[in-house]
Amino acid sequence: MARNVRTSIRKVTGLDSMNGGETVVPSKVPHTEERRPVTVVLGTQWGDEGKGKVVDMLATKADVCCRCQGGNNAGHSVHVDGAEYAFHLLPSGIVNPDCVAVIGNGVVVHLPQMFHELETNEKNGLCDMKDRLVISDRCHIVFDFHQQMDGLQESGRGQKSIGTTKKGIGPAYSSKATRNGLRICDLMGDFAHFSEKFRNLVDQYRTIFPDLEVDVAAELAKYKELRERVRPLVRETVSYLHKFLEAGDKMILVEGAQSTILDIDFGLYPYVTSSNCSIGGVCTGLGIPPHVIGDVVGVVKAYLTRVGAGGFPTELDDEMGKLLLDRGHEYGVTTGRPRRCGWLDLIMLSYSNMINGFTGLAVTKLDILDVFDEVKVGVAYHLDGEKVETFPASDDDLKRLEVEYLTLPGWKTNTEDVRKWEDLPKNAQRYIEVIRDKLKVPVRWIGVGKDRNSMIEIP
Repeated sequence: MARNVRTSIRKVTGLDSMNGGETVVPSKVPHTEERRPVTVVLGTQWGDEGKGKVVDMLATKADVCCRCQGGNNAGHSVHVDGAEYAFHLLPSGIVNPDCVAVIGNGVVVHLPQMFHELETNEKNGLCDMKDRLVISDRCHIVFDFHQQMDGLQESGRGQKSIGTTKKGIGPAYSSKATRNGLRICDLMGDFAHFSEKFRNLVDQYRTIFPDLEVDVAAELAKYKELRERVRPLVRETVSYLHKFLEAGDKMILVEGAQSTILDIDFGLYPYVTSSNCSIGGVCTGLGIPPHVIGDVVGVVKAYLTRVGAGGFPTELDDEMGKLLLDRGHEYGVTTGRPRRCGWLDLIMLSYSNMINGFTGLAVTKLDILDVFDEVKVGVAYHLDGEKVETFPASDDDLKRLEVEYLTLPGWKTNTEDVRKWEDLPKNAQRYIEVIRDKLKVPVRWIGVGKDRNSMIEIP
């Protein structure tokens, strides 16, 4: 391993200095390897890769699990001992009873949904979650009228709909960006001041959306009650997390919501979410510095899915696509919408890796491909007869691309009970090796079923 170096400062005088004064120049001195206690799990594609399962597996060793961006537009399903738990806003690592769950400042929070999620999962057997949940006082609040606005905006787009979940996430982030949003700390403060800001915000949006229906008095009464329910959970989470960082023996797990190709900056705009769901959003959404991040795990579904409109070069709109849909149960956790299905796209994965710098990959749902005679992976794009070396910024260009495929033989063997790499069929091993070799990133886990134990760990 290359030796870690840091830059120190030394002074230079005399001929090396300008006008006879002292000049400060950097010199490099070695120092010991710094501990990096934060592990990040990110999606590499269009979401729905199975991040929840990977987080659930890693959370068994974590002291803290965090969400850093997005809202209840996310959807994670976790299967533990035959029980299924659904998470939209809460960090799914909360299934570990020894783990503290932190909702960071970059998350937008719909409080009624959060409490509904807590109560639903408690009924399903997850206990004491409120005792282990911490919410940043800097989180922006998603109101019901944000959700109305989301629906009105989407309806107004007509045929150019971008496929929003209509959970109010975009309008809430818009309020944040235009600096008229309300945060949890506002709710915790003077309620008269909060009420005034709420009324002003509603009035502003009514000028844009005259059909917006808001019972201001009823909403304020609701939030007066909610603020007392949420108060015990609220903290200043930057210093809270840094205490774990400074402890020296704690592991912090960060679970990204959505995915890299849905990132507001790096995704296929406008078919994106409203937050940074790539590696940069981790630091800004939690208030932690980059140097504390160690492992960055990229979660790759063994085939590709997409929800909503937009280009999809490797899409299968035939019986093979229907087979992937049915075998993979590809329906959105949040919306219930069927997902579009297609072959794995290695050009997309390479782009995602450039942005995030993955240290390891988790390939999920390999077992869904067990029945295919042959499997394909996209290895290159062509546009107007010319090879395209990069992933396009424009969704219009993505729609025009032709895909060059590598065709591999299928394995026609049930892999659901496999738990060791050497027991995988050779053709399945070859499929994984193609992904590894293209990205030059080790594949560390392979998912072959729903349950947390249905995972092959590669040493």
